[in-house]
Amino acid sequence: MIPSKYFEALDFIKKRISDSPEIGIILGTGLGDLAKEIDIKSEISYSDIPHFQVSTVEFHEGRLLFGTLGNKQVVAMNGRFHYYEGYNMEQVTFPVRIMKLLGITHLFISNASGGLNSAQEISDLLIMKDHINLFPDSPLRGEHNEEFGPRFPDMSEPYNRDLIAKAVDIAKRLAIRAHVGVYAGVAGPALETPAEYEYIRRLGADAVGMSTIPENIVARQMGIDCFAISVITDLGIEGKIKKVTVEEVIAAAKTAEPGMTKIMKELIQGIQA
Repeated sequence: MIPSKYFEALDFIKKRISDSPEIGIILGTGLGDLAKEIDIKSEISYSDIPHFQVSTVEFHEGRLLFGTLGNKQVVAMNGRFHYYEGYNMEQVTFPVRIMKLLGITHLFISNASGGLNSAQEISDLLIMKDHINLFPDSPLRGEHNEEFGPRFPDMSEPYNRDLIAKAVDIAKRLAIRAHVGVYAGVAGPALETPAEYEYIRRLGADAVGMSTIPENIVARQMGIDCFAISVITDLGIEGKIKKVTVEEVIAAAKTAEPGMTKIMKELIQGIQA
């Protein structure tokens, strides 16, 4: 049985919106400008929603936005929750389950990450085709609720192949620098040492970050198709590693944001009901 707290949050939200969203969006660090493309009908502060957490990270505003993007009804998280903030995995992924209960069929996720592939440059985009989960916990650990999906969800296609192919075509047509690759998720919040970058690269990752994978696992368990895109904000490549500040990460994300926004917007508009 689904715990009552999910329905308490769901009922609170439903009383404040007029339409049911089809598409969910999670906006990562420094990537909030996609929200400007949404014709916002309603917005709700996380702090007002029962059982929602509050974003504690700089540049994560902490609001649920409801409206239209192109011809689609969307709900966007303007700011996400991270494991490193001290939240457990259920808290981190709580909004994704609420989005599903609201009716979304697709989830679009963005994040900032460290690049591990020598072909990458700062402010490039990485279209995620797969991931390596290095978090110390799973959002599916613990009591199982059959209403959320299978106990052992299949993860052979964590990110929708058709959306990946379309994103590659869009990036080529618009001359946006984008790669396709594997993202590794770690707990954070310290950035990786040079040895850790090398280790994660040897595992097969093209980028490393501190989010996205928990949300993806929960989404896939619940039958939500996912697309994820990462902005390379610093480089963990031998010879290119340097000290990096939060301000530099945000600046790199802002440089890449227009291209990411174009890809996400066009993909969302092209989804068939």
